[in-house]
Amino acid sequence: MPVFLEQILSVCSNDLSLSKGITLPSDFHHYPLIEDLTTLLNERNGFYGFESALHFFPLETDGEEIGVIDWNDNTLWIDCYDDLARNAIFFAEDVFGGQFCIKEDGIYSFDPETGSVDYLAPDINEWCKTILEDYEVLTGYPLANAWQKKHGLIPAGYRLVPKIPFVVGGQYVLDNLYLEKSTVAMKARANIALQIRDIPDGSNIKIRLIGSDK
Repeated sequence: MPVFLEQILSVCSNDLSLSKGITLPSDFHHYPLIEDLTTLLNERNGFYGFESALHFFPLETDGEEIGVIDWNDNTLWIDCYDDLARNAIFFAEDVFGGQFCIKEDGIYSFDPETGSVDYLAPDINEWCKTILEDYEVLTGYPLANAWQKKHGLIPAGYRLVPKIPFVVGGQYVLDNLYLEKSTVAMKARANIALQIRDIPDGSNIKIRLIGSDK
């Protein structure tokens, strides 16, 4: 097993699904790194790390624990971003619902409030190294830890979402966070991303939130 993959699995939970002998669907296979994902899922079929701040999807959905196949169904939330979230395989997320995904040339992070992507690593082993080196920032561990000490465990299928979006100055503090179902949160933040996608940096913006009259 690649060294950094072994290291990250040593500090994460047991499998979220007991299925083994995993083969990903054929439409995933045009991504060069898909074998990396297959290898990892056969070693550990989904897991939580850093007190649930890092959530790595299992292959298939089991109850409230959504699987990577369903999570990448375009009709679930990806289409809500228009073209911003396409051409990627989303396999993990941080505590705020920020996504990690495979693209043609490596592993990227995906900001759910802007739809922007940032390159992180050339493969999953190096992504594990990157996470281990900077897990507090990349997973949101400090706030995950603090929130759960105050409110209890984060349930399967939920993430901590900002009341005031981070992209418009919402703070990374407990009072600005609430528990939301992952799919609901992604759809709501897609609405934000599409509103600001063509606005130049530094411009004044007014965001209309879903279900808001403001």
